[in-house]
Amino acid sequence: MASNSSTADANLANAKALLTAAASFAATVVLARSVANDLLPPQLRSYFYNAFLNIFDRFSSQLTMVIDERDGLGPNQIYDAADTYLATRISPSTHRLKVSKPEKEDSITTTMESNQEITDTFNGVQFHWVLVCSQIEGQNFHNARLPFRSTVRSFELCFHKKHRDMVLKSYLPHILHQAKEIKQQTKTLKIFTFDYRQMFGNISKLWVPTNLDHPSTFEKLAMNSEIKNFILSDLERFVKRKEYYRKVGKAWKRGYLLYGPPGTGKSSLIAAMANYLKFDVYDLELTEIQCNSDLRKLLIGMSNRSILVVEDIDCSIEFQDRESRSEEDGASSTRRRAQVTLSGLLNFIDGLWSSCGDERIIIFTTNRKEKLDPALLRPGRMDVHVHMSYCSPCGFRLLASNYLGIENHEMFIEIEERILSTKVTPAAVAEQLLKGEDSDKALRHLMEFLEAKEREKEEAEAEDGEKEKAAENIK
Repeated sequence: MASNSSTADANLANAKALLTAAASFAATVVLARSVANDLLPPQLRSYFYNAFLNIFDRFSSQLTMVIDERDGLGPNQIYDAADTYLATRISPSTHRLKVSKPEKEDSITTTMESNQEITDTFNGVQFHWVLVCSQIEGQNFHNARLPFRSTVRSFELCFHKKHRDMVLKSYLPHILHQAKEIKQQTKTLKIFTFDYRQMFGNISKLWVPTNLDHPSTFEKLAMNSEIKNFILSDLERFVKRKEYYRKVGKAWKRGYLLYGPPGTGKSSLIAAMANYLKFDVYDLELTEIQCNSDLRKLLIGMSNRSILVVEDIDCSIEFQDRESRSEEDGASSTRRRAQVTLSGLLNFIDGLWSSCGDERIIIFTTNRKEKLDPALLRPGRMDVHVHMSYCSPCGFRLLASNYLGIENHEMFIEIEERILSTKVTPAAVAEQLLKGEDSDKALRHLMEFLEAKEREKEEAEAEDGEKEKAAENIK
C-alpha cells in the first residue's frame, strides 16, 4: 500500500511540474508576443512569423497546394473544375452548403461554403479540401470615401508530400475530366442565334442564347430503325475519337446532310442529336451574313461540343463563286456588296478555319439535294448523307405509340397498306393522330386522310394519262 501511495504522489508531482512548465511557457509566449507587438514594426513581426511557419513546415509531412479562383485576369480552369467536382463529394455530415439556381437554368446546384472541409479519396489516398474566402479592399474610383471590397476565393488541397507527383499527373487531370463530364450531363441545352449588331463588337456576344426545350429523342423519332441505329453509332464513335482525329491530322468535326421532302422530321432529328449528345445548337442564317469575314467571326464565337445548323441550304442564299464575274463589270465599286462565297463556306466547314474548335457537328438540311453544288457534298464536308423519307409502317407504329399510347389495333394492317401506297410524311400522320379524342377516332381520321390521298393520286395519274393520249393523237 505504501509503495502504491508513493507512486501516486510521484505521478501527481510530475503532473504538477508539467502543468507549471506549460503555464510558464505560455506566459513567456504571451509576454514575448506583447513585447514584439509593442517594440517591433509590423514588417519585422511578419518576417519572424513567416520564419516560424517555415521552420514548422520543414518538420511537417503535409503539403498544401493553393488553387486560386483567378489566373491573372482570366479564370483558373483547375479551380472551376474543383468547384464542380467537389459538389459531388459533399458528405451528409457537412453542416454548411451554398445553394444557387441561375435564372435560365433548370437544376439547383449545391457547392462548398467557405471554410468547410471535404475529404476525397483517390487511388486509396485521402485528400483534404478547404474553400478559403477573404475580403480585400481597394480604391473606389467612383467614390473615394467608399472603399472597394471584393472576395478572393481559393481552394487549399492538403495531402502527404510523397503523393505530390500523383496529384499533378493523375489526381488533378482526373478532376478536370470528371468536371467536364459532370457539366456536360447537367447543363441546360441552349440554342443560339447571332446578333448582327454585335458583329463589330465583342465576339463573345455575337451569339444570343435561349433554352432548347425540344422534347425530341431517338426513341420518339418516326424513322427507319436501321438509319436511326446507324446515326446513333456514328455519333458515339465520333465523340470517342479525339486522339484518333489528332493522330490522322483532321479537325475534330463531323458533317451531316439531311435531305428529303418537308415534314419528314429533319428538325426533330437535329433536336434528338442535341439531346443525346448534350450539345448546344447554333442556328446559322446565311442570308443575314454579308461577307466571308463575318462567317469566320461567327465560327470563332461558337463553343466546342456544339451543333451548327444551316437549314434549307439550297434556297437560303445564292453563293457567289470566286470565278464568277459581274454582268456590269464597268459599274463603280460603290455599287458592289460583299457576299458570302462558295469558297468561303467551304473554308468554313473544311478549310483552315474549321480547326478553330473541337468536337463540332455541322448539319445542312435541304429539300432538294440535286440542287446543291457537288463541292458541298463530298466526304470531309458532308460525311454522312441521311435521306429523310416518307412515313413507313414502322414509323406509323411508333407515332401511334407516342401519340395514342397503343401498340396494336385492328385498323393497323389496313393503315400500313395505305401508307405503303401513299406518299405521306410523318408530320402529316402525326397531325391526323392529334385530331381524335381517343385512339379509335384518331385512327379513323388518319384512314380518311389516307383514302383522300389515294383518290388524289389516282386522279393525278388519270389526268397524266389523258395528257399523254392527247399528245400522241396530236403526233
